[in-house]
Amino acid sequence: MNILLLNVIVLIYLLVIGYLGYKGWKGTSSAEDYMVGGRKIHPFVMAMSYGATFISTAAIVGFGGFSGLFGMSLLWLTFLNIFLGIFIAFVFFGKRTRKMGHNLNALTFPELLAKRFESKFIQWFSGLLIFCAMPIYAAAVLIGAARFIETTLNISFDVALLVFSIIIAVYVVMGGLKGVMYTDAFQGTIMFFGMLFLLYMTYDILGGVTTAHQAISNMSGLVPANLASVGHAGWTSMPTFGSPMWWTIVSSIILGVGIGVLAQPQLIVRFMTVKSNRELNRAVLIGAVFILIATGTAYVVGTLSNVYFMNTEGVLSIGATVSEAFPTGNSDSIMPLYINKAMPEWFIYIFLVSLLAAAMSTISSQFHAQGTSIGRDVYETICGKKGLNSVIITRLGIIVAIVIAAILGYILPGGIVARGTALFFGLCSAAFLPAYALGLFWKRTTKEGAIAGLLTGTFVSLFCLVFIHQAESAALGISKMLIGRDVLISAMPWPYVDPMVISLPLAFIATVIVSLLTKAPSKEHLKKCFKGI
Repeated sequence: MNILLLNVIVLIYLLVIGYLGYKGWKGTSSAEDYMVGGRKIHPFVMAMSYGATFISTAAIVGFGGFSGLFGMSLLWLTFLNIFLGIFIAFVFFGKRTRKMGHNLNALTFPELLAKRFESKFIQWFSGLLIFCAMPIYAAAVLIGAARFIETTLNISFDVALLVFSIIIAVYVVMGGLKGVMYTDAFQGTIMFFGMLFLLYMTYDILGGVTTAHQAISNMSGLVPANLASVGHAGWTSMPTFGSPMWWTIVSSIILGVGIGVLAQPQLIVRFMTVKSNRELNRAVLIGAVFILIATGTAYVVGTLSNVYFMNTEGVLSIGATVSEAFPTGNSDSIMPLYINKAMPEWFIYIFLVSLLAAAMSTISSQFHAQGTSIGRDVYETICGKKGLNSVIITRLGIIVAIVIAAILGYILPGGIVARGTALFFGLCSAAFLPAYALGLFWKRTTKEGAIAGLLTGTFVSLFCLVFIHQAESAALGISKMLIGRDVLISAMPWPYVDPMVISLPLAFIATVIVSLLTKAPSKEHLKKCFKGI
């Protein structure tokens, strides 16, 4: 290991991050600056911040590792990420969100919903839900980064997790959203070129695009028996239709994350940081290209890592990660191990910075969203106090959020990165998407309807996690304790159907029916909300 080269690269990176965080701090003089960047963010910064917040170690390490197990079927998620997460989100949702947020002077996503529906309950309940649910997603991102640092630098996972958490805490607490978005844009740029080079190097090592893909196609007969029994049909094929693996890939990964991106609080607030729709239009192409390279590379390289390990060690990727701590392997270690064994040393250090950038850009936005939720949406709404006090509470909330995420990072099991991400995305989709989407596009949506959808999506999701979806219900043990078995319904496919597939349609139905049965919002209020839309 070239310690001098590593130290120089990391030092330069941290100096730039420190400068950008300082720049954000110097440009933050009001709550509007801290919450939405003063609504004057450049389209490149906005697009790269959105993409870098969206794509993190969860995508590179977690979903890349899942691709090592399950194959290129995850590329359907890249398609949804671009079509829904960029095109639909920016062109249709983003423009209305930006304008309505400006009309109502909303500084957070829960505040936007609350002012659209004239409901303090929606604001504090949504803020509390974000603060309580986001730590598992934040912990998943922390774990992904710490695993790579552990593998690359050969240091303790616990130490890597602690140091990384402290670094993020400093610039998020001080710089607000400006500091977060400036660093995001820089980190996203590093990620883009790092992932592009990783893809090129992988194909070069494996003999070219055609040779590499033919090799992974020829390995279908090497699928482990335990994976074949649940539907694995090879790394270049979709799982067997209707199998447990098919339901996991399609409902939890592709649909859960693909649809869930539309209702991510830390992403939606980005739409309120630009001054006009022109900036959003200019950001679409930038965001789409970034997502294509970042996610597409992770899923392709994760899959092709099986060819590399089979050629060099005679085992599949998951077999190469077997250790005393993980006797059956750990999918979260596939990408870090592949990069450290297959790539040149200088690139490992560069990619370490790329991965740190991926984690820091996402998790800083998560912590900022949690802090503003507890400070702006819960504290201000319940106590009725605004101004300096709420910014102080926001910063304290960020510190608490970081501590919770770090604690979860120490106790969550292996292979949790992708699953933790999908769980949070699905919960946000079920809880927030009906009120958010209908509130933007259907003027007849009422306060009572929005509340009904919010509560239905939240509590049906939680019920499914505890009693229906086996991955979580078995781990929690509540169902086992109360009814004597891991899941309430054991017949296929219910134990493998993601909670979002059940809760999201029910939440939409509840929102529409209750809205039709209750009094429509006043014309004056709707005129204010939809002015210029």
